[in-house]
Amino acid sequence: MRRLAITLIPVLLAVALVAGFFIWHAADKLPALGRNVVTGTAQVGGPFTLIDQNGEKRTAADFRGRLMLIYFGYSYCPDVCPTTLSLMADALEKLGPRADAIVPIFITIDPERDTPAKLKPYLASFGPRFVGLTGDVASIKKVSTLYRVYAKKTPLAGGGYGMDHTSVLYLMDRDGKFVTYWDDTAIGPDKLAEELRQRL
Repeated sequence: MRRLAITLIPVLLAVALVAGFFIWHAADKLPALGRNVVTGTAQVGGPFTLIDQNGEKRTAADFRGRLMLIYFGYSYCPDVCPTTLSLMADALEKLGPRADAIVPIFITIDPERDTPAKLKPYLASFGPRFVGLTGDVASIKKVSTLYRVYAKKTPLAGGGYGMDHTSVLYLMDRDGKFVTYWDDTAIGPDKLAEELRQRL
């Protein structure tokens, strides 16, 4: 019995080696075997109805025919949001007249404080191109979910609150479909301008 087991061990090892070689070789041909396969498009974005900094109702359809460069933030943000809005403004400035094909959109995650009257002067400091969008809490929650944006109130030591939130730039195409996104801390205005230029 022991002799039979000893005899079978090399046979089983040989079978395992052959099977392993087959699987390794097949990984280049069979979907999802030994490698990642990505299909379809990311489910980011969708229809929305919000209010701009002039108090006018705006929908996603209003921006069809232009690329949308979207950032979610809030006007009371001490550093990240104004830095990102400046990045957007600088990148668009570098595009010259071609920037007219892109609409930079700032969507608040703090609708209780970011009224149209608050957003108008805030965004004006970054230039005349920006569209600021706000709405009721439910509407902002809905659009945040569509764009996979995390946002949460955090109490401040001196009173009041700040907002923890996703800090990402989204690019949507002329039909409102997701194209790509950038981490705002990992891209500068020159690089952003160049990547936008490639998609115009």
